[in-house]
Amino acid sequence: MLRSLLRRLAVLAAAVPAVALAQAPAIAPPSPPLPAGPPINVVAITQPNPVNTQFTLVDVPYLRDMPGRTGGRINVTLASHAERNLSGSEIVRLVRSGQAEIGAGTLTTLSGDVPILDGVDLSGLAPEIGKARQIAEAILPVANRDLERFGVRLVVMYPFPAQVLFCRQPFARLEDLRGRKIRTFGQSLVDLTTALGAQPVSIGFPEVYSALERGVVDCAVTGTGSGASARWPEVSSYISNLPLSWAVAGYMVNLQWWNRLDPPVRAYFEQTFREMTEKLWDLGDVGTRDGIDCNLGLRDKCRLNQLAARPMTEVLSTPAEAARIREIFQTVVLPGWVKRCGARCGEVYNQVIAPISGVRYTP
Repeated sequence: MLRSLLRRLAVLAAAVPAVALAQAPAIAPPSPPLPAGPPINVVAITQPNPVNTQFTLVDVPYLRDMPGRTGGRINVTLASHAERNLSGSEIVRLVRSGQAEIGAGTLTTLSGDVPILDGVDLSGLAPEIGKARQIAEAILPVANRDLERFGVRLVVMYPFPAQVLFCRQPFARLEDLRGRKIRTFGQSLVDLTTALGAQPVSIGFPEVYSALERGVVDCAVTGTGSGASARWPEVSSYISNLPLSWAVAGYMVNLQWWNRLDPPVRAYFEQTFREMTEKLWDLGDVGTRDGIDCNLGLRDKCRLNQLAARPMTEVLSTPAEAARIREIFQTVVLPGWVKRCGARCGEVYNQVIAPISGVRYTP
């Protein structure tokens, strides 16, 4: 496993070293300066793996390099899920128990502990990343009321690049997916693909490459950049540009630790998290098209991800396709989530999310 991880790191480093450095966030000194005081040691467990651009371009300069920015006052031990052999579903419990002061994971994964989190990124909910951000910011206070019962609080919400379809065989319309086996994650994506007449298959991300290679699945859904870094163009030929979701994720902190911080230190972290939020939303936006271009083998446009040695073909969406996804969201995905989550979730959705999405839940 370690050798495999090192190979992937080497591939990414060879593919985008100059670009990664050029696009790394500019780190401003803290303002006001952090006052002298006892050292603070922090454990942070964030992205799925250390080759994610969210890890290399945001977490590393903002968190891992914090000792240099604070005169050694704050020392952060940073790791990815893969480096700790975690699936991601343990993050709430790890942060709650104090094994990590800061943890991050996709809200769909974390929703097993707090079901309302799944409502932030339902499949088909936000066709545009701007809407996804509005929804995430609006639901944050509600989500934190639930999370604080577990002793944790969300301090950042952010997207990955658009989650799209990768397929082995040609398709031009959503109807062409009928009968195909599609790797999914999260129940709302299961509901969406089932409504399209496809057969959802649950497969962990590390196993998807071989599943596509052997034809165990016909298609798979992941982020445009994630598919590029995992070399899916070697085992699939067609990529859709239609966002199905954004894999919205969040950073949370241990509430006891957070509340005990000296006010200037807490203010420093708050400023850091605000800057990280901006960088991460920008990265999700830019990374969406970059991931597609890298999968298409467009060397002059591929800046953040691994360039495909075997270029894919882009399947362009139409207004009719987008309307079909919205219809399935309204009639299948949203009612299915409320049924799983409970009546309160439907009420919260209508109060907080519906004014942004334009779709109300009707029991």
